Amino acid sequence: MEDVLAAVGPRLKSIRQRRKCTLAALSKATGISVSTLSRLESGQRKPSLELLLPIAHAHQVPLDELVGAPPVGDPRVRLKPVRHGDDSTIVPLTQQPGGLQAFKMVIGPARSTPEPRTHEGYEWLYVLSGRLRLVLAEHDVILKEGEVAEFDTRVPHWFGSTGDAPVEILSLFGPQGERMHVRARPPRR
Repeated sequence: MEDVLAAVGPRLKSIRQRRKCTLAALSKATGISVSTLSRLESGQRKPSLELLLPIAHAHQVPLDELVGAPPVGDPRVRLKPVRHGDDSTIVPLTQQPGGLQAFKMVIGPARSTPEPRTHEGYEWLYVLSGRLRLVLAEHDVILKEGEVAEFDTRVPHWFGSTGDAPVEILSLFGPQGERMHVRARPPRR
C-alpha cells in the first residue's frame, strides 16, 4: 500500500508535465493551492480522494490513472499514443512511472535536424522499420531495420529520421542509469 501511495506523486507530476500544465494553472482549475499540489507531487503530502478527484477532472483522466490502479485481472497495457510535434508519435508501453520505461516511437521525416541534449539515464534503441540517425557525441551513425544502439544519456545525444521517410523504433529508458541487456539465444546448458 505504501508503494502505491509513494508512486502517486511522481505520476501526478508526469501527467501534469505531459499536458504542459503549470502548477499555477492546475491550481486555478482545481481550487487546490500551488503549495498543496507541489507537496502532493513531491510525496510530502499523502493523496486523498478530496484532492485527487478535482485533479482527475482537470486533466480529464480516470482516477485509476492518477493512482496507477492496474486493470483488475487484465495485464494488457492500454496504449495511449501521444503526438509529438507535427509528424511524430510516442506510444508508452509501460504503465508505472519511474524505473525502466518502454516506448514505441514513430518519428517523421521532419525531425531530421540534430539538437543534442543530455540528461540522467540510459537508453536502448531498436529500429523496427526505416532508418534512424543517431548523433552521440562525435559519432553520427545511421541504424537500419533490426539494428540496436545503447548509450548513457549523459553523453550529448539526439536521434531522429534521416529525413527521407519515417522511422519506427522501440526505446527502453532507465532514468537511474539501469542498463538493458538482451540475449539473442538462451544460454548453453
